Amino acid sequence: MTRTDLLALTPETLASLANRGLVKRAEKDLAAGSGPVVATGDDGTVRGAFPDGTEAALPVGLALDAADCSCAAPGVCRHRIALVLAYQRSAPSMPGGTQGAEEPFTDWSPAEFDDEALAMALGRPAVTAARRTRDRGYTARVHRPTAADPAPRVELPTCTVRFPVPHELGYALSDAAAPLRGEVVTLAVWAFRAADAEHSDEVTVGGRTTAPAGADEALRAAVALADELLLDGVQQADPVFTGSLRRTEQALTAVSHHWPAGAVAELRDQLEAYAARASRYTPERLALLLAELHARHRGADRDPVGVLGTAEAPVTPLRRVRLVALGCRIGGTARDRTAETYFAHADAGIALVLRKRWELTGDQAPTGHELSTRRLLGSPLHALATANVVSEHTARAADRTVVLSRGRIAATSITPVGSAWTELPDRLLLRDTAAHLRAAGERAPRLIRARVEADSVRVIAVDTVDGIGYDPAGQRLEAVLRDPVGNPVHLRAEYNPLCPGGLDALAAALTDEVRCVSGMLGRDHGRIVLDPLAVLTPQGVTVPDLAPGDGDTRLTTIRPRPSDPITTALESALTALADAAHHGLRHLTGTSRTALADTATHLRRTGLHTAARLQDELIRSLHTQGATAAVRHWVAAQIHLTTSLDLHQEDAP
Repeated sequence: MTRTDLLALTPETLASLANRGLVKRAEKDLAAGSGPVVATGDDGTVRGAFPDGTEAALPVGLALDAADCSCAAPGVCRHRIALVLAYQRSAPSMPGGTQGAEEPFTDWSPAEFDDEALAMALGRPAVTAARRTRDRGYTARVHRPTAADPAPRVELPTCTVRFPVPHELGYALSDAAAPLRGEVVTLAVWAFRAADAEHSDEVTVGGRTTAPAGADEALRAAVALADELLLDGVQQADPVFTGSLRRTEQALTAVSHHWPAGAVAELRDQLEAYAARASRYTPERLALLLAELHARHRGADRDPVGVLGTAEAPVTPLRRVRLVALGCRIGGTARDRTAETYFAHADAGIALVLRKRWELTGDQAPTGHELSTRRLLGSPLHALATANVVSEHTARAADRTVVLSRGRIAATSITPVGSAWTELPDRLLLRDTAAHLRAAGERAPRLIRARVEADSVRVIAVDTVDGIGYDPAGQRLEAVLRDPVGNPVHLRAEYNPLCPGGLDALAAALTDEVRCVSGMLGRDHGRIVLDPLAVLTPQGVTVPDLAPGDGDTRLTTIRPRPSDPITTALESALTALADAAHHGLRHLTGTSRTALADTATHLRRTGLHTAARLQDELIRSLHTQGATAAVRHWVAAQIHLTTSLDLHQEDAP
């Protein structure tokens, strides 16, 4: 009797079930002749007798951690791993241990497991806990098996679950901490059931028919504050108003409305930035946030979990994880500096972000390069941003930020990244960017999209680099990367005044033998674009935001790409709406009113008649009914124009 479940356990899967050190130790024992004598019973149980007297047994239907071993080690030990490897080498279907990759592809779905099977394999308490989460509702993205990636997996809001062995629950893997494993595996199976029933990859599972007490009140309070700000403008927003925003944010979080809570928090940050005259405040961002709160309120009835945010626990503790750093982005104001370090979580197939904020005192104004020597998790920031990080005390938030527990730094190891980028799975390391974007499918409109950090961060394998040049008007470095199949990827890096040497370092790295570039991947005017984080060359990883220099290198200039008429008309109209929000509809200047009228005419001449009509209705309402009545017309115009511009920029040639 051949155990196909054991044959399907690759060294990578075994490392996920235990750790890489145990797998290497077991492989070394086998190579030295210290492996077990393998015997298979009539019932399929695989037994191994080791030279040191240890005996292990792998019964059918039990995972490795539940198997028998006479050694004293808790959990999955090297003897059980060595027995699996020895069985694979001796099994008829794997002579010499070389045919594991030749196992036929199995197209299957974890939806095949019913609740009774889940309870037997994972325990009834785990299924009961999962039911409580399902009652609240949760979102999930399923990835069905393919020949290139045969293990089905599910991205839950705060962790990822994989099923590496076909038709076996016991070997399901998750990056969640061990006490949560049974619950998240159950949630993943239910997500596959919903996805198979709906013939979809992104699903919302469960959810109460009625919202939690106070949920609607909290959302209405957020919208009311947005309207008050729209009427009075940012100059009238005092500390009392920002305090109201903070309390509303807390109320939204309490009822698990995480995405509106995030919008309110960012709105409060915009007001604080304006009060501090910080550069991160922009009227356009303010207007977008005001419209987002209205859009989420309107879309809540259709998809409350997806539009308002997951009802999962905001933070999920993870078990031992290995993260690969992909670079760093520096930001900040006159009062602070922030560092966002991005990581690839290879086992989960996603990117995560670790945030650090430093308060500034006196006349401090550190650049990104000066921040690069500050220590984080016991290492300089520049080392962390180019490292492999293995941690046993990590938590992942629903927005894919990483949280590390204080006082447990010793459980985190940091080593140079080496060649880890080139060893990432295909869902993170892209060799065909166009195929990846096609497979990603259509996303929800930006205003109601999940507020997930690092969702677009990928590593692009680079074949050649062409057309490196600097656009002085846009203060932007541009280049054309070509992936291994020839797709052009347009790299665009904006000048960051906090990192004056960044563009110089990026340009120098791009003239080297580029292997990979990490960054935020997307589309603009129908073209594939990448906002870079770091560059991998034979000399190592270059992180532009942490690079030295004063930005005095002479860069080859290029002619800026002209904007198309539709983009110009939409952007002009949005600028006029943002200016109105900045001043407040009750305090519009003559210039602001003229800009609204002029942009309506521009929209009409460009053929955007619906947008022009919405702008006209706003102007007419301001004249005849007053500012309060004009709020709903401003919101309608802002939502329509924002969505139109997003769709046009993604699809336009």
